[in-house]
This record gives sequence, structure tokens and C-alpha cells, in this order.
Amino acid sequence: MRRLSTRLVASHVIVALIVGVTTFLVVRWLAPALFDQSLMQGGQGGPMQRGGGLGGPGLRSQVSTAVTNSLVVGTLAGFTAAVAFGVVAAWLVSRSVTALRSATRRIAQGDYAAEVPRESLTELADLADDVRSLGASLADTEARRVRLLGEVAHEMRTPLTVIDGYVEGMIDGVLPAGEAELGQVSDEVRRLRRLSDDLSTLSRAEENRLALEPSRVDCREVLSASADRLRPQAADAGVAFTLTMPERPVPVHADADRLAQVVTNLVGNALRATPSGGSVSLTLSTEPGRARITVADTGEGLDADQLDRIFERFYRVPGRRSVGADTGSGIGLTISRRIVEAHGGTLTASSPGRGRGATFSVVLPLAGS
Repeated sequence: MRRLSTRLVASHVIVALIVGVTTFLVVRWLAPALFDQSLMQGGQGGPMQRGGGLGGPGLRSQVSTAVTNSLVVGTLAGFTAAVAFGVVAAWLVSRSVTALRSATRRIAQGDYAAEVPRESLTELADLADDVRSLGASLADTEARRVRLLGEVAHEMRTPLTVIDGYVEGMIDGVLPAGEAELGQVSDEVRRLRRLSDDLSTLSRAEENRLALEPSRVDCREVLSASADRLRPQAADAGVAFTLTMPERPVPVHADADRLAQVVTNLVGNALRATPSGGSVSLTLSTEPGRARITVADTGEGLDADQLDRIFERFYRVPGRRSVGADTGSGIGLTISRRIVEAHGGTLTASSPGRGRGATFSVVLPLAGS
């Protein structure tokens, strides 16, 4: 009785039995009384009338027997029809459920493009749509996983190749094990460590497991400290760097270190994208219930189709200018957006076009708003 088809057939049989028995008992009890009443109203006497006339007990008994026999035959016919209909209905429903089950099994085995049958019943059609959506979601997740593995392998390949080349050259005696060579190896090791740390942070951020220690902080202090650390980098790049903040405190409920990480990443990217002679500005302003941090530069700029893609993992703007070794992991903006979203804010980018600079805006709710 645990199979759906068996239960459907059993339910039809039970309903047919209840209807048949109820109909039989009611008609068997009510038919003779109605027959007697009809005879009385026709002036032919009641059931107690003597003799074998039209209203006598013989005719009454014959009618009762005929009704009983008819009810038995009708009940059996209805029961048979109900069972047959139940079998057909159960087969149709179980066939649809079996098809959906087969599709889900193929999806579970990795065939995310498995065809899910179209159903006519509303409930089964909704279930089929959900299974279809599940397959598409799993396919997208798998594609992103494969792409991430490929991107990580690609990012690791360059530093590992450099390290392998230098070490092999030192072993063969082709390269001296001097300060410059070992320094190059050390730089590549740090690049690998940075990539590992960034990937770990990204993984925690995408799984909503970022370790945040929020408290009431003044945005001005975070921006001021970040700007002091970045001014030497701006000076070396020949880029004018300005910081503009309101005189009053701008309190937000945030993790000061994570917020500084976001600001440092945005300003650092702006400095790398801006050639010598350009400018980068860091601005803090307030709006009703919100604080806005804006990083604007006069550098390379972005095309309209790149404004969202730059927040994808490992995405790099085609043709971007290279600054030094440019050892960024390519996931800084992805991490920054996740951090901002974990604080209940938003991080967006805008640009009037290539060669016309870009602007990044962080919006956070004010503390107590």
C-alpha cells in the first residue's frame, strides 16, 4: 500500500464501495415505502389489502425483488467501472511521477540537461518546473565550479613557473643563488600566499561565513587611515590623491578592518588604472539614513558591458594597463562587494566610457537608521 498507484486504485475502490452500499441500503429501505404510498395515492389500496390485486403483497414483493436485483447489478457495474477508472487514473498519474523521478535521478547523476517531461496537471506541472529550475541552477553552479578551478590553476601557473625556473636554474648552476634571484622567488611565494588568502576570503564570503566584528565606527577615521597608507603609492605613481570628508562624524555599524579592506582595494585599483598626471579622489558624504563612500579616478574607464562583469571572479578588463608586476589576484572587487553586502550595503561602478575614468560607490546604512 506504499505505492502511489496502489493507493489511488484503493481509494477509487473504497469510494465505489461506499457509494454502492449506501445506494443499495437507501433504495432497498425506501423503495417499498414509496411504492405503497404511490398505490394509496392512486386509490388501489395499501400493502395490507387482501387478495392478489394490483396493490397486493405479491406485486409489492415482486417490485422489491426487481429493485433489489437491479441494485445489485448496478452496484457491481458501478464498482467495476470505478475500479477500471481508478486503474487508468493511477497509471496516468504514476507514469508522470515515474518520468519526473527518472529525470531527477539523471540530474542527481550529473546530467543537468536531462529533459523533464511537460505535465498537464497543475501540481505536477509546477513540480516539473521546479525540477527544471533545479537542474539549471545545478548546471550553473557546476559551470562556475569548473571555471573557478580553471581560473585558479591559471593564476597559480605563472608564479609556480617562475619559482620552478629560478630553483631549477640555481640547482643547475645557471643562476646564482643571490639576493635578487631569491627575492624574485620570495615575491612569487607571496603572490601565491595572497592568492590563497583571497580565495579563502572569497569562499567564506560566498557562503556567508565572513568573520565580521561589527561595532559603531566613524567612517571618517577608517577613510583617513586608509588614505594615509595609500598616499605613498599615489606619490610613486605620480597621481594626485585627494580625500574629502564632512566635519561631523559619520557613524556606521561595521567591521572597521573589513571596511578598510574595501576602501584600500578600491583606491588601489583606481591608482593602478590612472596614468601619471591623473587624479584619484576619495569622498565621504551622507544621505538620509545612508553613508556614501565614492572613489573616482581619471584613468582607463570602463565600457557599459563591463560595469557588472568587473565584480566577477578573476575578470580582468581587456587591454588594461600593466603596472609593475601587477600581482593582483583578480578577485579583489568580488570580495569587496561581498563584504559590503554583508554589512547591508551596496557596491556599484559607473563610467562614462573608455579613457574617461570610473567611479565606485559604496553605500552603507548609518548607525541607528
